[in-house]
Amino acid sequence: MAKVATPKTPTTATKAKPAARKPATKKPAAKPKTKPADAGLPQVGSKAPAFSLPADDGSTVSLKSLAGKKAVLYFYPKDDTPGCTTEGIAFSALKKKFDAANTVVLGISKDTIEKHCKFRDKHNLTVRLLSDEDGKMLEAYGVWAEKSLYGRKFMGINRTTFLIDEKGVIRQVWPKVKVNGHAEEVLTAAKGI
Repeated sequence: MAKVATPKTPTTATKAKPAARKPATKKPAAKPKTKPADAGLPQVGSKAPAFSLPADDGSTVSLKSLAGKKAVLYFYPKDDTPGCTTEGIAFSALKKKFDAANTVVLGISKDTIEKHCKFRDKHNLTVRLLSDEDGKMLEAYGVWAEKSLYGRKFMGINRTTFLIDEKGVIRQVWPKVKVNGHAEEVLTAAKGI
């Protein structure tokens, strides 16, 4: 008689092996598409970049000539535009208080000295305005950058302010300045160093 093969039944239950886990891989962080507004600016605690520029009063102002005084360098886009006018008037209104805090306030743009003089006279500005027509100081301070307005891209000045101490060290930076209340905020900071 032929033997019939019978299926063997397991005596113990078989356990399914868990699937092998793949090690977790970290995805690299996405690179930012644009640099932050203050990416190219000199940093707080660093020496301020040297400069020497003509001023609206006929003088030449350099970083070296400011030694022993604090300095506010406010970079603005263009003479006689609404925001720049408001900013110039606000700093001028506080000039005596800045003087009392041993602080010189200087406005800088690419406008010519002639334009600066018309701007100063039209609005009775009392702060000195420096002309950086070739843009070397603007680049050294990282404020010359690509801007966009109504979908049009162009190069221009980012409204930025630097507070420099008596030894030429940058003590505070305000990138992408909002004009209202800014001069008062800078005065408070200047009094605090």
